[in-house]
Amino acid sequence: MASSSIRAAAVAILAAVSLAACGSGGSGDSGGDAAASKGPVRTVQHEAGTAEVPVAPKRIVSMSVTMTGHLLAIEAPLVASQATAPGPITDGNGFFKQWADVATQRGVQVLYQGFEPDIEKVIAAKPDLIIGAASGADSSAKVYDKLKAVAPTVLFRHDNVTWQDLTKKLGQAIGQEAKATEVVAAYDKRVAEVKGKIKASDKDAVVLRDNNTDIPVFTEASAQGGLLASLGFTIHPVDPSLAAESTKEGGGRKDIVNVAQENVVKAFADSSLFFAGHSPEQIAATQAKPLWKDLPAVADKRVYDLGLDAFRIDYFSASNIIDRIEQQFA
Repeated sequence: MASSSIRAAAVAILAAVSLAACGSGGSGDSGGDAAASKGPVRTVQHEAGTAEVPVAPKRIVSMSVTMTGHLLAIEAPLVASQATAPGPITDGNGFFKQWADVATQRGVQVLYQGFEPDIEKVIAAKPDLIIGAASGADSSAKVYDKLKAVAPTVLFRHDNVTWQDLTKKLGQAIGQEAKATEVVAAYDKRVAEVKGKIKASDKDAVVLRDNNTDIPVFTEASAQGGLLASLGFTIHPVDPSLAAESTKEGGGRKDIVNVAQENVVKAFADSSLFFAGHSPEQIAATQAKPLWKDLPAVADKRVYDLGLDAFRIDYFSASNIIDRIEQQFA
């Protein structure tokens, strides 16, 4: 997209905002502040600084398909969201399947597909608040200055926080604190209910993905590992000497440890295996590979499927995983 057209569109938006605010002339890069001056605002601390956002926003745009699930869970007034390409874990719009139906029912539009921010599409959506990610493939950090010239913008990381804490942060940011608390409380109640029904394995649990190169293993600090731990499973710690660096996932993160394929026997030992984000066919193919087929978990049929939606954890996918665990261990 042409930078000149972006600037022109943004200037037009700012001019309209200035007129609506009875000529309160703000200069510079704080168009979001000007937009917020139409009504009462709250100061929100976020990863890129602070923002003055509407106390009761009416038109929220999500620049992060990962954040969108959290926003839908707290019934945010979401009008459009970034999407990915259609695929096994997404619907035809590129929305994650665990909440795609909810998005459709509420009329959420596709903002754009892919991970390259489209500022012109954001302007066209006429947001009064923009929510984005400060980390990950869908990060909007590099275009934060452009976004806040369109509307108040807040960015949060989603790779170093539980989905519950992120849901509460977003609730506080948009004035939906009560709904966020309600969502988390309902989930906690469901966890307690299922924990009382199931018999967790007496073997350690390894939660993983098979990338056919290094294997990302989710630690207890991850959303996936934490979920199993909350149900009474013991997350198997990977010996640091068996960890490998990966350019795809992990690399210094506390929620993921990467293991080389040749180390699966040593790293997993007698643990049960829980696959996150794989189809049944993919799980079967992994079990048939050399080294894997000799694992005690494979021989004893202690291999479990957390579901295709278990890679991106939000209220919707976490609830689905809880249901699957109940079915497999009740």
